[in-house]
Amino acid sequence: MSESPSFAEQPGHQQLTEPFAEPKLRCLDWIRRLVSYDTTSRNSNLELITAVITECERLGLTARVFPAPAQEKANVVVTVPDRYGRTDGGVMVSGHTDTVPVDGQAWSCDPFTVRVADGRLYGRGVCDMKGYIGVVLEALPRFAAASLNEPFHVALTYDEELACLGAEHLVAQLPGAGLVPRVVFVGEPTRMQVVTAHKSMSVVQVRFRGVPAHSSLPSAGVNAIEHAAELVLYLRGLADAWVRNGPFDDAYVVPHTTLSVNMLAGGTARNIVPGECLITFEFRSLPEISPEVVISEVKAEAARIGARMNHEHPDADVDVEVLATVPALDSDPGGVAAEYARSCGGVVPGPKVTYGTEAGLFAGLGADAVVCGPGDIAQAHTPDEWIEVSQLAACEEFFDALLHRMTQ
Repeated sequence: MSESPSFAEQPGHQQLTEPFAEPKLRCLDWIRRLVSYDTTSRNSNLELITAVITECERLGLTARVFPAPAQEKANVVVTVPDRYGRTDGGVMVSGHTDTVPVDGQAWSCDPFTVRVADGRLYGRGVCDMKGYIGVVLEALPRFAAASLNEPFHVALTYDEELACLGAEHLVAQLPGAGLVPRVVFVGEPTRMQVVTAHKSMSVVQVRFRGVPAHSSLPSAGVNAIEHAAELVLYLRGLADAWVRNGPFDDAYVVPHTTLSVNMLAGGTARNIVPGECLITFEFRSLPEISPEVVISEVKAEAARIGARMNHEHPDADVDVEVLATVPALDSDPGGVAAEYARSCGGVVPGPKVTYGTEAGLFAGLGADAVVCGPGDIAQAHTPDEWIEVSQLAACEEFFDALLHRMTQ
């Protein structure tokens, strides 16, 4: 994309310093190319996927495309068979191709043109996580030319930023394609630390349908907001109980399950009893807490509130919809994936993290999955998103070591 002067003219941001000499990164050309594709989650990722397929054709590799249902998007899995031609099992490295929007962010440079300055690369997705994908694609020709002791797979997904929707679809299709890996590395930014555990994430929406009436006759209606407030208090009680009683795991920055009501919308006018209210809440649970059990309990409480509303008027009710659930990750720190990553230069032990990744979905296949990638999660999603050149260099060394191990 051509550079837009408007980014540099936005107030509140200092200009980046002048670029220094090009870093000696083998992956830089690929990262520039990947960042130039605007794969914000609302957009198609097919241009990027096509570029990957073209590279695979050049290398004589098979790229299996898994189209998204009813969308101009796709997952792709590239496989390098082992020296015996086998494709099942092996090592899979995974990254998501989508990024968060730049809308409303004050960038000092074009987000879709990589800028090199201050020992960093700047651009949307350089940290989360096109930098990692660039390292993988740069290394792919060497894996393709090698005699591997087990298969090597590259999985690129869509809509991770929308609750891992692409990976959810992909893991359901991998068994039928004969592509279930033994080990999975998800390259989210961890500063090359090996993360073996993270919380689950669930997003739930509850719609309260009351009966509107003139505010001078409130008993003639059913106040949807007031009944929604009952559920909000119930949810706050759940959150407070986890803070007080646990379970706890001090390896997390926030050592307990969390819940917050993050959106509430209702009412049409100050003098109308509200006929509808919509609340959306999110909870992130430790592996010991089952999201399904929590959701079941919330549904039961919503049903009790709905019954009271229905008693006031037969048209009143409550609906609960689970918008997204991303499973927790709880891999063995001494397991095969963590040991594999450590032997390739990953930093062990890594922290347990509160954010979610696709790793829990891959673990659901029976694979041993860990998270390990370049960059710092604190830089993800930010204006002037950046990643240190040294982090990308460390990731290149990781893949050099991985290739060496897979050819022994």
